[in-house]
Amino acid sequence: MKDYGGIFDIDAKEQRLMELGSIVSRPGFWDDNEAAQKFLKEQTTLQQAIDGWKRCNSSLEDARGLYEMAIEEKDDGVALDVEGELIRLSDEVKGIELRRMLSGINDHNNAIVAIHPGAGGTESLDWAEMLLRMYLRWAEKKGFSSDIIDYQAGDEAGVKSVTFTVSGEYAFGFLKAEIGIHRLVRISPYDAAKRRHTSFASVFVYPEIEDDIVIEINEADLKIDTYRAQGAGGQKVNKTDSAVRITHLPTNIVVQCQNERSQHKNKAMAMKILKARMYEREMEKKAEEMDTLYKSKKEIAWGSQIRSYVLQPYRLAKDHRTNFESGNVDAVLDGELDRFIEAYLLMAGG
Repeated sequence: MKDYGGIFDIDAKEQRLMELGSIVSRPGFWDDNEAAQKFLKEQTTLQQAIDGWKRCNSSLEDARGLYEMAIEEKDDGVALDVEGELIRLSDEVKGIELRRMLSGINDHNNAIVAIHPGAGGTESLDWAEMLLRMYLRWAEKKGFSSDIIDYQAGDEAGVKSVTFTVSGEYAFGFLKAEIGIHRLVRISPYDAAKRRHTSFASVFVYPEIEDDIVIEINEADLKIDTYRAQGAGGQKVNKTDSAVRITHLPTNIVVQCQNERSQHKNKAMAMKILKARMYEREMEKKAEEMDTLYKSKKEIAWGSQIRSYVLQPYRLAKDHRTNFESGNVDAVLDGELDRFIEAYLLMAGG
């Protein structure tokens, strides 16, 4: 078996897998459930990486044999088959590399996404709703499920704020690449003079915390309010006060949910979001040396954006962290985000 080194480093991975196998088989392994889960997760991740490398290595050897046969027999058809196989292998190797980047403690979790408009009035509210659609389309194309759990409609158009979940394998790991300020430049559909406007909106992403992680929340520290749920365009979702807002008084964290007709279900989802926010807060305390986005939220305005989407005077979507860009802005706004996300993850993990 060849050792290509680099991201694969198969010898080291197999050695670590043997060590984990020994740890997992020890008596009393499950005495510390939290530690046991971490070992099992690492074991699964390593096994997947090794299996993926072996598949790629085997396919590469097969492709080499086919290529030699095509050269010997001067068979252009087989040569084209080999070319197609090499393209497929390239994509699989990229997938293995991306999975290596998605090794954070919460990367495998579902994601909770919050979008807030910034400077720009109605323009920015509309931009926030465009971003909402972009992420919902991205989730749909990935085969992920999504659920809007709080939607505060704008007075004229767009959305004042929106929170939604994205559920799927590594949803948080992918979407953490979207944390930051997003900038739109276009001819305003709300300006009779048809002038060019610049709008901003922030995207924050939190991991959905699994139920087996204990976050202590004292009921006495909670202020729970109910109100009439409101849908897009301002219409009432129902005639009862089913929407729930929870304020955690010691931290002043406020969460709300209105997507269910049942007040009980809305409260349960709001508590889940609060749990995620509290967990994120604890993680920040444990990593004080890290200047995370959550600690240093920049003003939602010019100069702090991570990505620009320009519709006028030219058409370009550009990520200012990686310099990756696409001239097909319509496709990007329709959820074609994978190459932007991949470029960020490869840069951040490189």
